[in-house]
Amino acid sequence: MTPKTLNDHLSWRYATKKMDPAKAVPQQKVDAIIEAIRMAPTSSGTQPFELIVVTNPEIRARIAEVAFGQAQITDGSHLLVFAAWDNYTADRIDEVVKLNVDTRGDLPALHDYYETLKANYLPREAEENYAHAARQAYIALGVALVAAAEQEVDSTPMEGFDPAAVDAILGLKERGLRSVLLMPLGYRDVAGDWLLPMDKVRKPRETIVTQVA
Repeated sequence: MTPKTLNDHLSWRYATKKMDPAKAVPQQKVDAIIEAIRMAPTSSGTQPFELIVVTNPEIRARIAEVAFGQAQITDGSHLLVFAAWDNYTADRIDEVVKLNVDTRGDLPALHDYYETLKANYLPREAEENYAHAARQAYIALGVALVAAAEQEVDSTPMEGFDPAAVDAILGLKERGLRSVLLMPLGYRDVAGDWLLPMDKVRKPRETIVTQVA
């Protein structure tokens, strides 16, 4: 059998609309997706977000209530919540520096680089810094979607929810975090998902790609 390519997996995946509540994603597959998220690139290596993995049915039901009742949240077995830092702080950036030193050694230019980062980030409004951190969470979401497809696990990226309500449910504000994205994991309900039999819709290459030679 010819191994599946990355594009095969991407053709297989879709934003699953109905998941089978009787099928749980094995922890080994969840761990592989989480590791891919951990390895995702971020600006200056800051990784300015955290991942909350929710399996508790009651908590997921409460989140579904503030996410327009999207059933994938409760029918899937896991809910990934991407929560960005609410601001950049000296302490948070210093933690990134320490991790670099512990991993790579105390390189000469390391401290200068991150002191420059502080000089640029810390004077900015918190909302601007949060928006920057949130964009890094979106990068990780993209990696997560590909990783889930590679594991043949269904997923649905979601922006349609009340972030403040999710923050309250999960106690994120107290941790200096704000929810950005939801991503339920599960397995498609083959008989019940209206979207499954439909062809994938994407723009033709010539309308989305410009070659500059």
